[in-house]
Amino acid sequence: MSETSSPRIVIVGAGPAGIRAAATLVNAGLHPVVIDESNRAGGQIYRRPPAGFTRTPEELYGSEAAKACALHTLFDRLAEEGRLTHRALSSVIAVYEGRLHVLGEGGVQVIGYDRLILATGASDRVAPVPGWQSAGVYSLGAAQIALKAQGVALGRRIVLMGSGPLLTLVGAQLVKAGADVAAVLDTSPWRRQMRGFLGLAVRPVVALRGLALRARLGGRYHAGVKLERIEADASGVTAMRWRDAGGMQRLTPCDMIGMGWHLRAETHLADLAGCAFTYDEQWRQWLPKADEMGRAGNGVYLAGDGLQLLGADGAEIAGRLAAAACLADLGRPAPSASADLRKLARLERFARGLATAFPWPDAMARSLPNDEIVCRCENVNAGAIRESVEHSGGEANRVKSLSRVGMGRCQGRYCQLAAVELVAERAGCTAGAVGRFRGQAPVRPAPIGAFLRED
Repeated sequence: MSETSSPRIVIVGAGPAGIRAAATLVNAGLHPVVIDESNRAGGQIYRRPPAGFTRTPEELYGSEAAKACALHTLFDRLAEEGRLTHRALSSVIAVYEGRLHVLGEGGVQVIGYDRLILATGASDRVAPVPGWQSAGVYSLGAAQIALKAQGVALGRRIVLMGSGPLLTLVGAQLVKAGADVAAVLDTSPWRRQMRGFLGLAVRPVVALRGLALRARLGGRYHAGVKLERIEADASGVTAMRWRDAGGMQRLTPCDMIGMGWHLRAETHLADLAGCAFTYDEQWRQWLPKADEMGRAGNGVYLAGDGLQLLGADGAEIAGRLAAAACLADLGRPAPSASADLRKLARLERFARGLATAFPWPDAMARSLPNDEIVCRCENVNAGAIRESVEHSGGEANRVKSLSRVGMGRCQGRYCQLAAVELVAERAGCTAGAVGRFRGQAPVRPAPIGAFLRED
């Protein structure tokens, strides 16, 4: 079948999931279009630096260097051979009736599709800490991007805080690069981390690798801490005030703070594409619903961390499965999924172990003082959110409309989870009962001029 008569299949995201999905479709004789915000394929975990960058893959990706290089080489070869179309530096900002609105260097263009594979990945899951609106506070992902893409640390003296594998990984990467990491503060106590051990044991090599990274941090790492306040002056962050597991108050001078509690699935496009959602009590976030192959209905398929938070290995498997489901639904020969489904089940057990060991700090979010900022985009504090519950009945979108929480440029990516905890606490219900903010287009900020065309 010629390219012009083939079904129009669009993949959003060129990370591990998107690359494997594209390769599976190409091997079946199809020509997918891959849309990605970065200049070069790889995604966040295997993000590639600019050409001429001097650090080696081993320095950038550690034990995952071989996997990263294999994915990079595969995608580049398929693109160079003209077997797929790569639209780099492009953001899908809306989905409507089989069409994607794509923001690129030439403005906004509309691309139709017959089948859509969303491999949108995940972003940092952050929780408000008093003072987090100060200059010099970043997410762990931002710190990692700066290190991978430009080879720089974002501060001269750094404190990292939160919980989860990314906290340890970024800390170890910064230490290895020669940065001055003063402290790595984990809100999960050792006892809670051990509760997740059975799940983590299904991937012993990965678990041991994480412990080796933890050992590299040495005395910088502290478990079971209580985060009190980020101290700052007019120039930005000056120190982190915290209590150790024994209750002793500590003050660590610093000029940069990186924060994050594992990840939150990037689901805005899935929402606009009409996917159903369910609240996951263990991950404490809303995740889209799909079958084991990634089918979400209406010709939409989901893969990677935008569906399940399974990491890079899980994303590769999910990308192959989503593409196989797409091929089967088109009546074309599809590769067997049985082996990948078994691997995915194992990764799911590991991920549940992570969720148990490194939980979202819901109690910390619910106890925020009224004057502390929750929504940094709109400068909405915890008191305004609590007050809005009295007039909203504790429903997420009514709280949003009354308080403006989640109405800024991030569209709730950084504040929604904490805001929902505050609403649930005041309304006396579960976070799942509060609901979620509805997705709105454009899902990324877009200049008005991008919508204007001479035609």
